[in-house]
Amino acid sequence: MYSQRRGIWCQESQIRNKVLISYGVPLTLKNMFLSTYENRLDKKWRVSVPASFRSYLSSMGYNGVICYPSFNNPAIEGCSQNRIEKISDSIDSLNPFEEKRDVFATSVLAESVNLQFDSEGRISIPDKLLSHAKIKQTMLFVGQGKTFQIWEPKLFEKFKIQARKKASLNRGSLKWESQFKKEGK
Repeated sequence: MYSQRRGIWCQESQIRNKVLISYGVPLTLKNMFLSTYENRLDKKWRVSVPASFRSYLSSMGYNGVICYPSFNNPAIEGCSQNRIEKISDSIDSLNPFEEKRDVFATSVLAESVNLQFDSEGRISIPDKLLSHAKIKQTMLFVGQGKTFQIWEPKLFEKFKIQARKKASLNRGSLKWESQFKKEGK
């Protein structure tokens, strides 16, 4: 079904400017890192960050991304400045004299890099991070909601197959009803 909005014919339930038009009722969409995008390093070893990811980061007043090596997978973790600050606060809440605090601070904060976008939305990922993720030329930007990951495509495909199997087995762990009650919906 098509309708006219602001002089433009558009299909119902189509996303326009972060607003979902469903039966003529606009619903604002929450900003997140969604979907999977494939990009390649250019001759100067820069890669373009997907436009939707840059848009989400800039909506928070930040013109870059924080990246660090995942300690769960051969991937690079990407997040906003706000997210890394929350991780830092969580680490700081640990007993400063326990080894656990140093382990997390070293694994995440000491390995994190602040990468600013250039005028075309590209970043230069350090060799250390590319090596950790076994990325040579082509990479996938994988949306994870409030964060994203950067993967070597073949490694991600293997991971995705296993993740789908595990998700299917553990689908009962998603507590839809309790989540909606918390949000008052």
